[in-house]
Amino acid sequence: MNKLRVGILGGTGMVGQRFISLLENHPWFEVVTVAASPRSEGKTYEEAVAGRWKMSTPMPEKVKKLIVKNVNDVDEVSETVDFVFSAVDMSKEEIKAIEEAYAKTGTPVVSNNSAHRWTPDVPMVVPEINPQHLKVIEDQKKRLGTDKGFIVVKPNCSIQSYAPALHALKEYGPKVVVATTYQAISGAGKNFSDWPEMVDNVIPYIGGEEEKSEQEPLRLWGKVVDGQIVKAEGPIITTQCIRVPVSDGHTAAVFVSFEKKPSKEEIINAWNNFKGLPQELDLPSAPKQFMKYCEEENRPQAKLDRDYENGMGITLGRLREDTVYDYKFVGLSHNTVRGAAGGAVLIAELLKAEGYITKKDQ
Repeated sequence: MNKLRVGILGGTGMVGQRFISLLENHPWFEVVTVAASPRSEGKTYEEAVAGRWKMSTPMPEKVKKLIVKNVNDVDEVSETVDFVFSAVDMSKEEIKAIEEAYAKTGTPVVSNNSAHRWTPDVPMVVPEINPQHLKVIEDQKKRLGTDKGFIVVKPNCSIQSYAPALHALKEYGPKVVVATTYQAISGAGKNFSDWPEMVDNVIPYIGGEEEKSEQEPLRLWGKVVDGQIVKAEGPIITTQCIRVPVSDGHTAAVFVSFEKKPSKEEIINAWNNFKGLPQELDLPSAPKQFMKYCEEENRPQAKLDRDYENGMGITLGRLREDTVYDYKFVGLSHNTVRGAAGGAVLIAELLKAEGYITKKDQ
């Protein structure tokens, strides 16, 4: 198969590195261009990342000798690729501007950044939850004045540990949700060697995270109205977000009440048997079983369960009735795979399968 040519914007950072490692042997996509800040421009990728490779697997040979381009040279980068993944480290306004600039060259942008998550005609997608939101792309393309270029974003990494579990139960009408997330340090783009303060520590604050965790699920469950996504009215979600000394894996402790209370068996069946469009289409990165319920009392655990389905699945456990709410449970997702680069790769696969991303010469 003639693979689609991929560019990584912000390819030297932690999420950019994760994109590169995930795409190493991808059946549909090939990384041909890496773009980063001007200080990396002109270096080989290996030189630009020297001493800062944070993945547990070695740097893929194919990318080592790629010459890093300046991410601000939009036309030059766009000419070399069919679409790009965006993981740039800039201010929100700069990210908005540069992603739109790439889209206007006719280059689809699949973004890991938060800048466009509330742009009304930019779909924010978890492919198993709201693939129907992709239809606003046509309205977005009209606004941007492009035939092929557009932006799609993935949501915040922390909500993947509980929003899919609630989505699988939507027939029972979740109405009030209280969630506390325990978030790994890689969510801040760090590991223990460069963040020693996190060893033997818990920090009860992650800037902006609680607002995202409470509001973004409502956008996933929203409706498309007149070419824009209008967020859902409920359920009511309130959260606390805590940084914990874990390398990878975001855990959520969740309390939930329903309009129509299901049995414990109904909940577990809904989770274990849930399938979305990626499973139906058998997309390359799609987990075969999206969610799995652990029967053990002490699971899921970040160390043991974050790599379930290559980090693309979600593990759930400790479901029990509560004295204040209907139920409580614990969820876990891999924050830099499903929650970041892997989730974006799955979005790109869905966009290709649905005909939104094609070769530029087609």
